[in-house]
Amino acid sequence: MKNSIILCSGGLDSVVAAYRVKDSYEKIKSLFFDYNQRSLKEEEFCARKIAEKLNAEFIKVDLKWLGKISGAALNQKIEFKETTEKDLENTGNQILSWWVPARNSIFLINALAFAESEFLNNKEKYDIIIGLKNEGREHMKDTTPEFVNKINELVKDATHHGDYKIIAPLINLDKIETIKLGEELKVPFELTYSCYIGNNFSKKRLIHCGKCLNCMLRKKSFYWSGVKDASSYKD
Repeated sequence: MKNSIILCSGGLDSVVAAYRVKDSYEKIKSLFFDYNQRSLKEEEFCARKIAEKLNAEFIKVDLKWLGKISGAALNQKIEFKETTEKDLENTGNQILSWWVPARNSIFLINALAFAESEFLNNKEKYDIIIGLKNEGREHMKDTTPEFVNKINELVKDATHHGDYKIIAPLINLDKIETIKLGEELKVPFELTYSCYIGNNFSKKRLIHCGKCLNCMLRKKSFYWSGVKDASSYKD
């Protein structure tokens, strides 16, 4: 049986992806990236808890430099525009507000380096799992099947042996379908965190701001999926 490196941010999508593949691999490494995001403490808390439940090795990777060059609202201590119902009808208007330069590409290249290192040093093969899902008509460019295919093509020339796989098990599912799948897989949704902003971290109660784009999408998706939302929201 193969092994896997799972990119787990502690967010809903990455955790559902982890639970979907967990029984297919003998060893699991959970890769968590610190890129100076505002919700770092909440995300890391969730990612560590999920790693424990999956009996996975937790690895924290320092990418603070990425946060320093990012102008995204999730990296800057600035006021952000509250997402409205109308905004959800045209999320494309907000994409640049939350766009971190080349983020998924950087994450995957780091994961690929870990995977190649494991093979070169220990002769153990690792697939790389990322929790990208179908974002619909308006999406970030690095969340698509085309992106996954192209970065898999890059793997051939970016590594010595060239036969590592980057897999996005949720790529054909939307947010509502992802939540329904998570319920089937018994994902502990209370240990997932979606908020871009972060709210006075507490291990006893993870609080979402409830107003950023990701919080609004989370709330709406739980509602339309018919699955109980175990999240706490500010106010």
